[in-house]
Amino acid sequence: MNVLHMRLKTPDDLDKLRDDIRQKQEKDKSFLAVCGGTGCSSSGSEKVREVFQQYLNRHNLKKKTTLKFTGCLGLCERGPVVIIFPQGIFYQKVQESDVEEIIEKTFLKGEIIERLLYQDPVNGEKFIYADDIPFLKKQKRILLGNNWLMEPTSIEDYISLGGYQSVVKALTKMTPPEVIAEIKKARLRGRGGAGFPSGIKWQECYDAVSKQKYFICNADEGDPGAFMDRSLLEGNPHSVLEGLIIGGYATGASEGIIYVRSEYPTAVKNVKTAIAQAENLGLLGENILGTGFHFKISVSTGAGAFVSGETTALVAAVEGRLGEPRQKPPHLVERGLWGKPTVINNVETLANVPYIISYGAENFLRLGTEKSGGTKIFSLVGKVNNTGLVEVPLGMTLREIIFDIGGGIKNGKKFKAVQTGGPSGGCLPVSLLDSPTDFEKLNSAGSMMGSGGMIVMDEETCMVDIARYFLRFLEDESCGRCFSCREGISRMLEIVEDITRGKGSVEQLELLKELANVVKDSSLCGLGQTAANPVLATIRYFEDEYFAHILEKRCPAGVCRDLIRFSINEELCQGCDLCLKKCPGEAIRGEKRQPHTILGDKCTKCGICLETCKYNAVVKI
Repeated sequence: MNVLHMRLKTPDDLDKLRDDIRQKQEKDKSFLAVCGGTGCSSSGSEKVREVFQQYLNRHNLKKKTTLKFTGCLGLCERGPVVIIFPQGIFYQKVQESDVEEIIEKTFLKGEIIERLLYQDPVNGEKFIYADDIPFLKKQKRILLGNNWLMEPTSIEDYISLGGYQSVVKALTKMTPPEVIAEIKKARLRGRGGAGFPSGIKWQECYDAVSKQKYFICNADEGDPGAFMDRSLLEGNPHSVLEGLIIGGYATGASEGIIYVRSEYPTAVKNVKTAIAQAENLGLLGENILGTGFHFKISVSTGAGAFVSGETTALVAAVEGRLGEPRQKPPHLVERGLWGKPTVINNVETLANVPYIISYGAENFLRLGTEKSGGTKIFSLVGKVNNTGLVEVPLGMTLREIIFDIGGGIKNGKKFKAVQTGGPSGGCLPVSLLDSPTDFEKLNSAGSMMGSGGMIVMDEETCMVDIARYFLRFLEDESCGRCFSCREGISRMLEIVEDITRGKGSVEQLELLKELANVVKDSSLCGLGQTAANPVLATIRYFEDEYFAHILEKRCPAGVCRDLIRFSINEELCQGCDLCLKKCPGEAIRGEKRQPHTILGDKCTKCGICLETCKYNAVVKI
């Protein structure tokens, strides 16, 4: 059904359109969903989609099925992913050469292709149906669930799934104060990092006296390893628009702006398409559905500076100025975009709003904790078997997420730490694996919820090196406006780098702790105020590794290059000369068929000898 030239003038028009779409789709329950999320696309899913389409066209099968190129389906580790509906058969790592077999055997005959099934990384069990896979079964996907069933560029798909019903309910059956009261009752907290109650923000903006107000969606997702907001905008942009419209109505804003980093081209394209579709239908713009409410949405692309995620810096960037934070107060509801009252919520926060309005605060609260309602999306990455997007009720423990959903640690290694909250968070050890994903509990442990990045580390990770990595990132991303952040992070980095090179001292470690607390207490914005977290958390839980680097001049994980030594076990060495020939520093000596040795003063510590030895004679110390 082509809705591009329709214009909905009343809520009844939307209901009729939804019924018409559903009636048409009732005949098309069989369809093929090919994951088009960035993770699967990077593995070749676009080519797989093209081959599917060509095969369906060539064999006149378009009347028997629909092909949907969806948003992220979650299991990025196993992409490209294909799901065959209505059965929900889940195939992983699908290649172009598999397409004909999938259609001929599974779609047309119902036969299962064993090699394409998901196999549990721990016990080897294979699963046919998506709903049975532990990674997906243990989640509660209220935000990501529709990704399976819709194309992100199809407003028809979104409407058929109940899209924009919450807008109708808010505009026709609720006053702005009633909408705000429902958001407060749901205890919806900001998913962008700070966890500030959204209802309070909305109330303050509603109370502000001004003819012009703005509502900004913050999609400047800059944490390493985080891709929750990107995937929501790529896979279900209309859910974010719907939340933004309701937020504008509740606060009295007439204009919404989505600020998204330019490194997310698919997200930018999909959200612009969604805006154009909503405008054409009359769901955005003047007199929405005849309710008298006017609201428009535009997209502002940023250069991708991490600090621009801070709200005042974001406002400056949208205005075309350098994305630098300013002091608060005045807060944004007093002086925001162009000096007018402004609310900023991140992508995931806004995507929760339609669910709350449609199903009520009570249902939302059943999914969360006492102080925080709903679910949280995490990007689970690192040394874990199943990397991808995970949506779970707030309060689920780290152990459940990493081991029950993530499938445990890769290659049978031992769990060492998990970094939550990105560069602003901290590394939590095995003793805290049973900690709930709760704003307060993570903060008290020395980390934070953040936007939802979750990086898993195994026994081969050096925690001092991790602190160095995040300090380097933050040094690059600091705007440099305040002295404590600009100089403090650089000085912390210098000390940590000295420690990784075996040049640190116990006195320097004490200075590092003191300096970290000074940066934390005296920086202007959240970047500097949380920059010390990776340092303080790694010292708090892994201080023995710092002492090993300082006192023993040894990196227990064998990561810090300046502290690594290679040697050859004479009993195992066969004198094959392979390592001698490959060594770029000519640091290996020995006669043919006689045990070899490594000259420490010449060794560049590149590790090629370790990689090339067939007899496991080379050891890293």
